[in-house]
Amino acid sequence: MPRISVLPHEELCPDGKVIEAMPGDSLCDVLLGNGIPIEHACEKSCACTTCHVIVRQGFDALHPSEEKEDDMLDKAWGLEPNSRLSCQVRLKNDDLVIEIPKYTINLTKEGKR
Repeated sequence: MPRISVLPHEELCPDGKVIEAMPGDSLCDVLLGNGIPIEHACEKSCACTTCHVIVRQGFDALHPSEEKEDDMLDKAWGLEPNSRLSCQVRLKNDDLVIEIPKYTINLTKEGKR
């Protein structure tokens, strides 16, 4: 069973959290199911970047990202080489350490007046 260590995030998870998950689960679903309200404006369809995370440990153990995810990540705030969209990460048996960036770009939310 993989363990997901979430580094502290000022608003979403101030104290950080360690979560046990099931292989095959989506990282976004695991975060949401454990009280970490990560944004997911496109309802987890890989059409935005609001669920962007940075994988600090365990990145190489993940399935590689697909072209659609890579194209979306190019638009993410704070993009790093080990960035992923949590809605596209299917967990394996490996532990992960993730960081949720301080900011996100939500065109739907930010575009409203």
